[in-house]
Amino acid sequence: MNIQALINDKVSQALEAAGAPAGSPAAVRQSAKPQFGDYQANGVMGVAKKLGTNPREFAQKVLDVLDLEGIASKTEIAGPGFINIFLSEEFLAKQAEAALADSRLGVAADEQKTIVADYSAPNVAKEMHVGHLRSTIIGDAVVRTLEFLGHKVIRANHIGDWGTQFGMLIANLERVQQESGEVSMELSDLEAFYRESKKLYDEDEEFAVKARGYVVKLQSGDEFCAEMWKKLVDVTMIQNQRNYDRLNVSLTRDDVMGESKYNDMLPGIVADLKAQGLAQEDDGAQVVFLDEYKNKDGDPMGVIIQKRDGGFLYTTTDIACAKYRYEQLGADRVLYFIDSRQHQHLMQAWTIVRKAGYIPESVSLEHHAFGMMLGKDGKPFKTRAGGTVRLADLLDEAEERAAKLIESKNPSLEADEKAKISNTVAMAAVKYADLSKHRTTDYVFDWDNMLAFEGNTAPYMQYAYTRVASIFAKAGISMDNLAGEIKVTEEKEKALIAKLMQFEEAVQSVAREGQPHIMCSYLFELAGQFSSFYEACPILNTEDESVKQSRLKLAALTAKTIKQGLSLLGIETLERM
Repeated sequence: MNIQALINDKVSQALEAAGAPAGSPAAVRQSAKPQFGDYQANGVMGVAKKLGTNPREFAQKVLDVLDLEGIASKTEIAGPGFINIFLSEEFLAKQAEAALADSRLGVAADEQKTIVADYSAPNVAKEMHVGHLRSTIIGDAVVRTLEFLGHKVIRANHIGDWGTQFGMLIANLERVQQESGEVSMELSDLEAFYRESKKLYDEDEEFAVKARGYVVKLQSGDEFCAEMWKKLVDVTMIQNQRNYDRLNVSLTRDDVMGESKYNDMLPGIVADLKAQGLAQEDDGAQVVFLDEYKNKDGDPMGVIIQKRDGGFLYTTTDIACAKYRYEQLGADRVLYFIDSRQHQHLMQAWTIVRKAGYIPESVSLEHHAFGMMLGKDGKPFKTRAGGTVRLADLLDEAEERAAKLIESKNPSLEADEKAKISNTVAMAAVKYADLSKHRTTDYVFDWDNMLAFEGNTAPYMQYAYTRVASIFAKAGISMDNLAGEIKVTEEKEKALIAKLMQFEEAVQSVAREGQPHIMCSYLFELAGQFSSFYEACPILNTEDESVKQSRLKLAALTAKTIKQGLSLLGIETLERM
């Protein structure tokens, strides 16, 4: 149950009954400190100001009609008109029982929407590098959360599989095949192959002419060019899938929707924008002038949608892409996990999309931007030689470091189990280090912090789960076979249940805001609350069997909540470490 939403509704009704205008925000939030209760309603002051009345007096009027029967044990007015709400122990115990009995831990499913999520988006004929990591894992965590809430989620891996560079790649592929009969299709060789193709294009005019000709042939459906292009796409996606599988990312080959998919739509879109009077010719190009964006002279900014030579631009593709997602995929909401430097470009494309009437205002287009991954020097994360870090190399290093860590912690493990634990910890550490940071900020990539067993890290959270699971292993009891009722006799029990009951609020926030760090913060706080509870409230050593069963139930609900929360982030748990 979403307790915050329940109390918010109750306070909203009381506000209206006390004389507030309909729809006045109750602004119910989790309290920052226990002395302010479990929740705090902060909307009274704003309403009182509008009504020209004393906030504390108005708060009392709200309290007089606020019905929290069976939910709150106490309410009070604090400061200039805050309402502090203390949940009743009976209510919390009842909610915890219901959550433990439910495979969804009490989280209600939303009314289903079709949501398209655009994430990962590597380029063809290039290896994935660390720059693709944030889009891939942030997008995947949000997608998993939306699916958990019951939405129909369409993953769209918008790979860079079209454009002028394919002319030079195909021309070089042909040259190598003529000379040696075959070209290696291992992607590490393709990286070198890409650089070689670019060098030939820049330095050999005859080659460049042929390459430009192949671009035109490819775009007009030439069979040889199409076959070569498909070969380049296939080998790239096979390599990328290895990275996705290693990272426990839910993307598959079926989710690929590259730039090429929208190619046939582009001429029609340009023609339609011209017919609507939105696009006009300017120096031989087709341009949409947007009043919403000004150039340095204060004039409307021109957005080119077709070049003088007839070629199309990324903006044209992004207009087509948004249109397709609404018309063909039936999207109610479209999320783009693309780095923050692309923001203006996307906003311009979407402004044109809205003006052209391709997508109604009821469909949400959302750019969930993210910052950069930095090295300890505060500059973009690079190799020691200053090159781009390949994602596969980063994951290899993570596994090596995790293996040393696990060896030092538990040298007696069997080799197979050690390898499994090292791999799980390594991938979790790389992902959690990123997901636990606010999405829009740059963050410093630091191996030591990532693999620490203290603080808000993956090893700490995985160990927190293992620690709770070990209580049941030690007692020889199944988490799913507990008797008796949950009852609250200690303050630390109540605090733990109150935190457990905020799981749905964390899930909903991640889904709404596209911010996985909210779940990381929640799980870290939950693990801290469990530690406090565990120290203050003996579980297996208590002599009262009913108290023991109650506390075992709280431990089971904690373990299940941590496991489910980490699963929504795409992170696996371990029964022992």
